[in-house]
This record gives sequence, structure tokens and C-alpha cells, in this order.
Amino acid sequence: MTLKKSTIFDKKADIIFFNGDVNDLLKEIPDEFIQLIVTSPPYNLGKEYEEKTDIQTYLSQQEEIITKCVRTLKPEGSICWQVGNYVENGEIIPLDIALFPIFSKLNLHLRNRIVWHYGHGLHATNRFSGRYEVILWFTKTDNYVFNLDPIRIPQKYPQKKYYKGPKKGQLSGNPLGKNPSDVWNIPNVKSNHVEKTKHPCQFPVELIERLVLSMSNENEWVFDPFMGVASTAIASLLHNRRAIGAEIIKDYVQVGWERIKQAEKGQLRIRPMDRPVYNPEKPNVYIPPKKVTIDSDSDISQARLFEKGENYQKDQKYEDNL
Repeated sequence: MTLKKSTIFDKKADIIFFNGDVNDLLKEIPDEFIQLIVTSPPYNLGKEYEEKTDIQTYLSQQEEIITKCVRTLKPEGSICWQVGNYVENGEIIPLDIALFPIFSKLNLHLRNRIVWHYGHGLHATNRFSGRYEVILWFTKTDNYVFNLDPIRIPQKYPQKKYYKGPKKGQLSGNPLGKNPSDVWNIPNVKSNHVEKTKHPCQFPVELIERLVLSMSNENEWVFDPFMGVASTAIASLLHNRRAIGAEIIKDYVQVGWERIKQAEKGQLRIRPMDRPVYNPEKPNVYIPPKKVTIDSDSDISQARLFEKGENYQKDQKYEDNL
């Protein structure tokens, strides 16, 4: 059985990838239909997929789309809005701060301001080089989905035990791992990244996987209003979720569909969640890229991860140009 794909809204589909204005797609999505909204909207920087406007016009446009998105969100759902800085004449405006009042006015609850740190990017000359962006995680109500166990990371001292008191001799940390905290060190998708496509501001799949696993359950819908090359859809399908999104640029949609098809064939390479960022002091600590397979033997695809064979020769330190 293959994935049930659609280019228009279809409740029976596994993946809906709409080529057009997200406002047109939103008209078709019912109220309280989506469990998780994850996106990185245009930053008003004048990229090919956006028209640069003044900051107030930009914020008004964002408010319109955010309001429409919130309508589609389940009561127990979450919305993750990933943004950077608006830059004008060398002065920055942090978009997460500028956007916060919009979400607050819609009675959403900020659970975390997640700092996404990465090691490489453009070099500034008259200020410090920017090396982080922010994910604003809001929930619609106080009764929301949060699954910590699937996203735990290794304990720093996994064998550490209590040395006194009623728990003396017991492990002091959760054996499943620790909470990854609200600062995430995940490489961004630069030229040598295994997932790199033609999109200039592409999501790393592992960033979305962490959000999908923690804020949704199997079979639920994950929505990306600005889908780009389908990274959100891939992360969702790999973990038995349904995916829906819109993208206005046809070339990106074509790339996105091709990536989904590659995953169906077991040919899509991604950077795995458990791969550490390259450390020159520990060059032998290496987890290779993995091939992913979306195994569509049920109504929603199941995912299997396979390590890429030894013929993959890209050096990790270049891949983590990250």
C-alpha cells in the first residue's frame, strides 16, 4: 500500500501538499482539526518567496494567518512558530518578541521559548554573528499533549546514584534519559548538510521530529502553513502522523514531493536525532546519516530507519557545517 497523497484537502489522505496560498487551504480545514502546527514563516528579509514590507505591515499579515491557524487547532493542540530576526540597516528586531502580543491576544499560553542554536551562518562585521533562532511554543488550553519520553536525551552521568537519604543507592536520573531543555543545539541545513535542497532556509528534519514526537500522537494531523520542501511532512510521516501543508512556490513543492517519494523507496537520507554535533576533540564519535523508509503497510505510514552503508564517504565535520 502506498501513501494516500492529495494536492487538495482530503480527510482520508496521509499527506496533503497544496501548491498555492495557504489562505485558500485554510478555508477547507475544519475547526479544531489539527493537533500540531509547526512552521517557519517568512522573516520579511526579501527572499525569493517573500516580498519585503515595513515591519508593521508584516506583523499585520502574520496576525491574519496566525488567527486563521488557531481556528483549526484542537483544544489540546500546540502551535510552534519558529522565527529569527528582522534586519533593517544593521538593526535587528527579534520577531519572537514582536509576534508574542498576537498570540497572547488570541488567549494562547506560552509554554516555552525554545532557543535553537547552530554553529554556522552569515558573519556579521558591525555586531556579533547571529547563531540562534527561536521557536515559540504555545498551547490552546492548559490540557495539552506533551510526551517527554520519546525525545529524552542521554544523561550526562547515567550511573550517578543518590548517596544518602531514603533513595540511597538508586539512580538519581531517569534511566530513559533527561529532558533536552529549552536550548537545542541542532545543526542548520547549510551547503554540506545531507538534507540540503534548493530551499535557502530549510528546516532540519530532526528539529521537527522532536516537536512532532512530543506534541502529537500517532494518526494525528500536523500542519505547516509554509511547507517549503516538506521537511515537516517528512518528520510527521516518519512517526506515523498525517501531514498537511501549503507552499506557494511550485519548484519547492516539486522538491518536496520528490523527497517524500524517496522516503517511500527507502532512499531519503537524513541526519539522525541521536547524532551529536561534530566535536574536533572527539573525532571518532560518529553516527552516520541514515536512510529512512516510510513503510505504508497501514492506513498511516510506519517509519523504519536504516544506517547508510559504508559507501557513504562524506566526512562528518563537513556535514556538520551545521
